[in-house]
Amino acid sequence: MKKIIIAIDGYSSTGKSTVAKQLARALGYVYVDTGAMYRAVTLFAMRNQFIGEDFFQKEKLIESLADVQLNFHFNAEKGFAEMYLNGENVEQEIRTMEVSNFVSQVATIPEVRKKQVQQQHELGKEKGIVMDGRDIGTVVFPNAELKLFMTASAQTRAQRRFEELQQKGENVTFDEVLQNVKSRDQIDTSRKDSPLIKAKDAVVIDNSEMSLDEQFEKILSLAKNSIEKA
Repeated sequence: MKKIIIAIDGYSSTGKSTVAKQLARALGYVYVDTGAMYRAVTLFAMRNQFIGEDFFQKEKLIESLADVQLNFHFNAEKGFAEMYLNGENVEQEIRTMEVSNFVSQVATIPEVRKKQVQQQHELGKEKGIVMDGRDIGTVVFPNAELKLFMTASAQTRAQRRFEELQQKGENVTFDEVLQNVKSRDQIDTSRKDSPLIKAKDAVVIDNSEMSLDEQFEKILSLAKNSIEKA
């Protein structure tokens, strides 16, 4: 059976990674979480004190990009690949609210995006891949056989993210999470380099009122149809 590239773009906290993992598992494809890549660079910047609440030393981060080595290693127990930064498993650290607060700023830097896109191109050469992010269908793989654009209301997304963070034991309020969601939307859609926009041929998935099962079945059907047409 011919393999295709599936590009999933959309707003933060729309469940892109969750459905991408499900889809990759169902199809026997490789899943690549590009958001994790930007989060790992953000964590690197935080650890090296290049970014904080009231400062961002962009030039120092750019100068240090050669020191950032990112890899995905498959975790058989969890059933998906985890993010490694310079040989260290940082899958849990990159999912914190603190990283979320800075990741959109780091992702606006053209030099950071250029390096990540180059690596993403390499990962997609053999096809048979599900990749999610903000510019996968518009910049990274504009010729992907299936493009999805996921959205939901800011309130719905904030509630999902808030519950997720609470389960992890993070001390945050709903208002903080909602503000983070809105802030990331504004930065992601207004940045000059590769802003978040829907590709003309992308299928919009508004999951505000969808269950995870309903969403997965709909997307799996779209994927199978695209594979048949390839």
